[in-house]
Amino acid sequence: MEITPSQFAQIEHCLPTQRGNVSLSNLDVLNAILYVAEHGCKWRGLPKRFGNWHTIYTRMNRWSKSGVMDRVFEELQQSQVVRIKIEAVSLDSTSIKVHPDGTGALKKTVCKPSESPEADGIPRFIWLPRMLARL
Repeated sequence: MEITPSQFAQIEHCLPTQRGNVSLSNLDVLNAILYVAEHGCKWRGLPKRFGNWHTIYTRMNRWSKSGVMDRVFEELQQSQVVRIKIEAVSLDSTSIKVHPDGTGALKKTVCKPSESPEADGIPRFIWLPRMLARL
């Protein structure tokens, strides 16, 4: 899934203007982001034709923090360039096992979890993407 220059012209107003000596155009970066999203690969696994993976990741991270990615994907959905249907996405924190060092947990805790899972109740973490609210 790659966006053509004519499709990019429809959403170009959502992206920040490029300044200075930039090696990758916004179209190239957007196509690389769509490649990672479609194939589920790691950033380091991007084909060389997209350019330096770290440059693409850095720009995507900046765009994500400033809200550019939300605007771009909303515009892509509205203009029917990319059709994404998200019904529900959830993550149950009780099913993910992480080493205690990876969670940032303290070595000793004051409160202990209860002996029976029924007393703990249902999992309290469910995540839904922001795009669901806009559809």
